[in-house]
Amino acid sequence: MGKQPETKAKWSQNVQSDALDLEPGVFTLDDPREIAHSLKRSAEASDRRKASPFCSAMSMLTFYINRAGAGLSSDRRHILERAKNELRRDFGRAPR
Repeated sequence: MGKQPETKAKWSQNVQSDALDLEPGVFTLDDPREIAHSLKRSAEASDRRKASPFCSAMSMLTFYINRAGAGLSSDRRHILERAKNELRRDFGRAPR
């Protein structure tokens, strides 16, 4: 029998961010507002980020959602997507 093909690690497994120090368990919270507030605090407190606090916080949330991918339950994905809207509100970027 042939040799098993090597499994290739996804690029996202190697990506690390040290721009933000996230509060432990932020992505496991059940309240989208709490997730957004936590990300906002982390982004505003960081002196290592290159982008604006809003962009850094939104990027971290989006990256987490994308990286978790199919492993997210529909309920968890819904909570995290609502956290994006809360984050926009927190930074005054919600549509009027």
